[in-house]
Amino acid sequence: MSCDLFSLTTPGVAGLQPYHAGKPIEELQRELGLGEIIKLASNENPLGPSQQVLDTIASTKNLSRYPDGNGYKLKKALAEKHKIDIDHITLGNGSNDILEMVARTFVNIEHQVIYSQHSFAVYPIVTQAVGAEHIVVPADEWGHDLPAMLAAITNKTRLMFIANPNNPTGTWIDSESLRHLLENVPGHVIVLVDEAYFEYAAVEKDYPDTSLWLSEFSNLIVTRTFSKAYGLAGLRVGYGLSHPDLAGLLNRVRQPFNNNSLALVAAETALHDKQYIKHSITMNQSGMQMLTKALDSLGLGFIPSKGNFICADFKQPTVGIYQALLKAGIIVRSVANYDMPNHLRISVGLESENIRFINELTKIMAV
Repeated sequence: MSCDLFSLTTPGVAGLQPYHAGKPIEELQRELGLGEIIKLASNENPLGPSQQVLDTIASTKNLSRYPDGNGYKLKKALAEKHKIDIDHITLGNGSNDILEMVARTFVNIEHQVIYSQHSFAVYPIVTQAVGAEHIVVPADEWGHDLPAMLAAITNKTRLMFIANPNNPTGTWIDSESLRHLLENVPGHVIVLVDEAYFEYAAVEKDYPDTSLWLSEFSNLIVTRTFSKAYGLAGLRVGYGLSHPDLAGLLNRVRQPFNNNSLALVAAETALHDKQYIKHSITMNQSGMQMLTKALDSLGLGFIPSKGNFICADFKQPTVGIYQALLKAGIIVRSVANYDMPNHLRISVGLESENIRFINELTKIMAV
């Protein structure tokens, strides 16, 4: 017996294109038979987990038992960090998990979701998955046009995604501009501020810590992650901060045990390892300076970034340059699917990795 499975799917799912992550190192090794490969594609922390985290993982026992489904110890540590009560916190399997929870909780086929052009690919995915209408606001200088996003709100609007800093462009929104938006968004619109790169951007004087605004805006949810500055991308831990009522609704759709035991103890340990975070931020700043200086010397434009990555503008389709870098054993990220066919996104690596990338790119551009 056969059936038309596509006709059985919920609205929006059949037309979805799966999220395409950066090319894994193992895949390139299989394809080209290369040995040493540098991955500068997925905005990961090149330092890897801290030694404290590795020691905690190694000493963790009782893996035959289910994890704490409420993540109490991690939530308690996060509550202390953010000086909030524990009921403001929702844990996710990465912050992507929170994005999906919010869409599933508040949005259906009768609603609209607003997000910016050139913003994170998961926003359109979760929007289409729940069958909602996409409202994509054209970017302003590669970043969010907040006045235009405000003007796009209708009675059908239920959710607005704002990435600060934005991935893949690295652009950011200052405190005054973001507060103005939140003060003028009507109460029927949930505003999700995605701060996956918060630790890197927080060195900027006018960059807002929106977690401090939760008591003022009950329709605000802020998402953070341990995948970037904390170096735990492989363990998938993120969290949302919001009004307790909003967090309570999200926990109704959250999957049981969505964070495994190793992830929970690793994140809690990483949160307390302040020296590691300082080192990560310092290394990122020096690496960013190295990359921007090199791009300048090659006559290449770039979008100023407050993340741990930078988008270089080659003024031409980048397919050939991307492939040439792969053959040299360097994985960067094509962002053509973000309506940016002339750009490549390069994650900041270790100093030796940055140097090798610069040397290989210099050879390619000289051809």
